[in-house]
Amino acid sequence: MATTNDLKNGLVLNLDGDLWSVVEFQHVKPGKGGAFVRTTLKNVLSGKVVDKTFNAGTKVDTATVDKRTMQYLYLDGEDFVFMDLDTFDQITVPAGTVGENANYLLPEAEATVATHEGVPLYIELPTSVFLEVTYTEPGLQGDRSTGGTKPATVETGATVNVPLFITTGEKIKVDTRDGRYLGRS
Repeated sequence: MATTNDLKNGLVLNLDGDLWSVVEFQHVKPGKGGAFVRTTLKNVLSGKVVDKTFNAGTKVDTATVDKRTMQYLYLDGEDFVFMDLDTFDQITVPAGTVGENANYLLPEAEATVATHEGVPLYIELPTSVFLEVTYTEPGLQGDRSTGGTKPATVETGATVNVPLFITTGEKIKVDTRDGRYLGRS
């Protein structure tokens, strides 16, 4: 248990049986009346975002979320298998939990896996990864870096918009948050 005075970004709360991560919080002391805390909470499992106001000093139930750096090993049917780098224990993470991160996940890649009471909640990838372009249309004479973009398929199967001069076989840097091309390696 904690109070609203202990809130900080990233803290996970257990409210009404659901896990909510604190995205933003603000202590407010109006001229009249008691102080309160205005928060923006994100549901850890569904991603739903809500605004919630607490009276200052109210007790809130915190959840213990264990974040560990793990290595992605392989795909087992629909599930992803990760290995803890410290204990070498393996954990199976459902495809729904991995979500869009699967587009940037290569075997042996490291990711942060967050669990609560042994149940995987979400995974966090590094902000950028290097992926090889497996197919893209050939560029034409005169293509320049400012000339526009074309779709390219990378080794994970994801499609990334790249500049016209990128060719098949090149390694590119991709932002894992929004799938943007960041440069060549």
